[in-house]
Parts: sequence; C-alpha cells; structure tokens
Amino acid sequence: MAGTFITLEGIDGCGKSTQAKLLAEAFAHTGSEVLLLREPGGTPISEKIRALLLDPENEEMCDECELLLYEASRAQLVREVIEPALVRGAMVICDRFYDSTYAYQHGGRGLSRDLVKTCNALGSCGLAPTCTVVFDLEPGVALSRATKGGADRLESEGLQFQERIRNAYLELADAEPTRVEVVDATGTPEEVYERLVAALADLLPAPKRSEES
Repeated sequence: MAGTFITLEGIDGCGKSTQAKLLAEAFAHTGSEVLLLREPGGTPISEKIRALLLDPENEEMCDECELLLYEASRAQLVREVIEPALVRGAMVICDRFYDSTYAYQHGGRGLSRDLVKTCNALGSCGLAPTCTVVFDLEPGVALSRATKGGADRLESEGLQFQERIRNAYLELADAEPTRVEVVDATGTPEEVYERLVAALADLLPAPKRSEES
C-alpha cells in the first residue's frame, strides 16, 4: 500500500492521545492526507463496541469476550477505513492497534500469548503498522493522570494491572526492535513530542508544528 501506518501505544494515562493529535496536526500542514483514528472506535460499529468495552457496568464481561470484541472492532476499522486510506496514499495515525490487545489481554489479563496473537492476526485482517511508538511512563503516575475524572472499566483494574501491561509493551519492543520504538513519556507534552519526532525521523520528513504555519 502507498500510505504510512503509524500506531501509538502505552498504558492508560501515558499521554499518547495528546501526542497523536500533535503529530496529526503537524503533518496536516504538509498538504498530504492525514487520518487520525482511535481504537477501539473509528467507525459507527466500532464505536458501539467501544462503549460496551469501557462501560464500568459491564464488570461481568469475561476475558475471552473482551478479546473478541476488541478484534471485531478492529476488523471493521481496518476494512472500512484504514485499508482504503492506505491505498489512497494517506498517513494513518492510530491511537492504539493490535499491540494494545497483546499488552492488555495477554499481559494484563493473562490470556495465552499464542491465542492473542492468533486473534490479532484475524482482527487486523493481516495488516501490520509501518511503525509503532510506545510511550513509557511509570504506572503510578500514568494511572493517577488517567483516573482524575473517573475510571473506565479497564482503568478500574488498578496499578498492578497497569504494571503488567507496561511490562508486556517493553517485551514487545525487545522482540520487534525494527518496528517498535519506546519513547520516554515523562516531561511536558512538548518535550515528549520532540522525542516522538526523533523516533520517527528515519521514517518521515520532519513535520511542521501548527504554530509555525
């Protein structure tokens, strides 16, 4: 495909959603098509699944149901939005993709690594990111940020859950160093953004900041 597919990852509260917006805004000024998406979500069907997954009232949801709902949301997003955009040559920036499922459902929940990888292959429809950036932050700091306004169903799992997720992300980075970059998420959003741009330097031209336009 002609486009570029960048995914941003990390534990809840690491700041990746802020960085995704900054990156999309910067590249929008290049004149190229830039698409900013989030997972789960991004299509009407996927957004309905997102609501089910994050609703604190769905505490009886079993781990396997959770896994399959994430994959269903992802498959719809890939077929309906991501693949057509990449064919057009767009830059697609996605706030989470299948590495989140590996980190949360394998690392956090403890489901089999092979099971999660098999389901990820189905849910992604065989599509892999061009590059993935993991924003790494101490879990206690990140969880405090994430739950300031209340906690969703996954944030409510607590600190040890987030610690297991962080470890799974770092394991992924060690296993796939050519695809997965780890960026220190401490400091101001501007400081973290500069590290993000540096991590993507070999893949993309330096973007302009929106205030420079």
